[in-house]
Amino acid sequence: MIIQREQYFNKLKALKDKKIIKVVTGIRRCGKTTLLNIFQDYLRSSGVTDEQIISINFEDLDFEEYHDYKKLYAYLKSRLVSGKMTYIFLDEIQHVEDFPKVVDSLYIKDHVDLYIIGSNAYMLSSEIATLISGRYIQIEMLPLSFKEYMISTGDMTNKAEKYIEYLENSAFPYTIELKDQPEQIKDYLEGIYNTIVLKDIVNRKKITDVMMLKSVLRYVFDNIGNPLSSKKIADTMTTNGRKVDSRTIEKYLEAFMESYIVYEAKRYNIKGKQYLKTLKKYYVVDIGLRYMLLGNRSFPNKRILRNNLCLPACKNIIFQLGRDTTRLS
Repeated sequence: MIIQREQYFNKLKALKDKKIIKVVTGIRRCGKTTLLNIFQDYLRSSGVTDEQIISINFEDLDFEEYHDYKKLYAYLKSRLVSGKMTYIFLDEIQHVEDFPKVVDSLYIKDHVDLYIIGSNAYMLSSEIATLISGRYIQIEMLPLSFKEYMISTGDMTNKAEKYIEYLENSAFPYTIELKDQPEQIKDYLEGIYNTIVLKDIVNRKKITDVMMLKSVLRYVFDNIGNPLSSKKIADTMTTNGRKVDSRTIEKYLEAFMESYIVYEAKRYNIKGKQYLKTLKKYYVVDIGLRYMLLGNRSFPNKRILRNNLCLPACKNIIFQLGRDTTRLS
């Protein structure tokens, strides 16, 4: 089932042919590639020819040779259509070493509309951000909202019942195809989880203590919406017989956020009007992942419901210690 993600699709339409790089990011399997495929179909329906569209997924072995940035640039340059706009889509581009050089070189050419897609924030690290600063706009995707989930069912009734389904089954688009197949949904979510942990975090960050990493992630999942600090997490792990220092915890938390599996909200000191680094709240990108990992303890509860309310605006959220509400800045 193809789900129209109108919120994101309309952003792409508004930015079409604009002299700015479109960077689409988000957790694995949230629908980024499907969104761009839908957008390519829209281009064709608007009169754009296949010759004007170049689409490469760097996780496809057919394009492995283009992991060399010089070969990739030579190939893309040879495909540019003279005098017409060429639309270039580069999916999971972080697999290409020195890819910012390709992006920067394409940007300065006329008649190039560039879209790059990635599943972790590494692609927006200081290196690329510095190189293309002011030349790109980020479109950060999440799994399905509840509204999108409702629309996908074709029936806008029984909202309470469907909200429980939405939480339990996950908001990842493909899980709709697996409805009423809980074991298959669990296997699918385990696959996403393991890919993120092993491929996006362990391999990229060169984590040696994988068990500790998973324990910390479980702890964060279990404490969504609670004020946390790296020291508090480290102390809890140490008390439980798994000694770890705060610096390691900070590295893990950064990796979780880079892979988009966890989002943070910073604490705000009302008196001092300053952000404090000591405590933050963390929200999981998908409650179905949490349910898969921890089971259905106290499910659903207020923190779980608040997670879905706060997640879409997490970058703009601050919270005031001592109150049970999360405030938008």
